[in-house]
Amino acid sequence: MAAARDLTTDEALAALDEQGFVVLERVLTAAQLDALREEVLPIAERGPLGRNPFEGERTHRVYALLAKAESAAPLVEHPRVLDIVDRLLEPNYLLTACQAIHLLPGETPQALHFDDGFYSIPRPRPSVSISTIWAVDDFTAGNGATEVIPGSHRWGEDELPEPDDRRAQPVLMPAGSVVVFHGTMWHRGGANRSGASRCALSPQYCQPWARQQENMILAVGARASRYSERIRALLGYSIHPPFMGFVDGVHPARWIDEQYDPAGTGAGVESARFWERGGHLTRP
Repeated sequence: MAAARDLTTDEALAALDEQGFVVLERVLTAAQLDALREEVLPIAERGPLGRNPFEGERTHRVYALLAKAESAAPLVEHPRVLDIVDRLLEPNYLLTACQAIHLLPGETPQALHFDDGFYSIPRPRPSVSISTIWAVDDFTAGNGATEVIPGSHRWGEDELPEPDDRRAQPVLMPAGSVVVFHGTMWHRGGANRSGASRCALSPQYCQPWARQQENMILAVGARASRYSERIRALLGYSIHPPFMGFVDGVHPARWIDEQYDPAGTGAGVESARFWERGGHLTRP
C-alpha cells in the first residue's frame, strides 16, 4: 500500500495510476483535528442514522457539510490534495460531494461500489471523479476502515467483485491522514467491530462538465460567500469555457462577491482560447 507523509505529487500520481489509490499520512495538525471533532461530531451525533445498508444503518452521514461546518474547508482545498486532483481532472473541476461519515459500533460492511458509477460511460475509462476520505480518527482493521481492491480502477464492464471479495484490503492510516482514489476504483466502508465510533470526512471532485452529486449552490447557499475564491469555484461559482455555469448571461461569482473582478477569474481568457480553437476543447 502506498502510504507516506512526504510523497511528492508525482509519486502520488504514480501510485494512483498503478493501484488506484494513495495515502498521504498525517497531513492535518492536531489543532485541525481538534477543530473538526469539536464542530463536526456534535452535528453528526444529532443527525439521523442511514436510511439503508448503503448509507449505513449504524452510520451518521452529514451531507452539505460546508453549509454546517467551516472547519471542513481546509480539507476541501488542501494543497496536497488539490495538487493531485489538478493533474487528474480538467481545469475548473467541481466539488461533487462533501460529507462526514460517522460509523458507530456494530456497523456492517457496505456493498462494494465505485464512486462515479452513475456516469453512463463504459469502462475501462478515465475517472470522471476523484474521491478523498480524511481520517478524523485512526482507521483500523476493526473500526470500519475503508476497504479497497487495488488495481480495480482499470477493470472493464465485465469485471465485477464478489460480494465479500478477498482482494479487498483495509486502508489503515492514522488520524489526520487522507486516502485519495479514482472514482473508478471498487471499494466499500468496512464493518465497525470495535467498541468505539470512527469518523471521516469525504470531499469528492468531478470533471467540470459532469453533474455534481450534491447541488452545491443550493446546499451551501449564502454561506458560500464566507469561503475562499477556490472553494466558491469548486462549489460552482465558476465558468467552464466558454460559458458552462453562467447565470443570466454573466459569471456566477458576481452574485456573491461584491468585489468581483472579471480579470481575476481567468474565465475571459479561457473563453477566448476556446473560440480560437474553433469552438471546442479537443483541438490543441
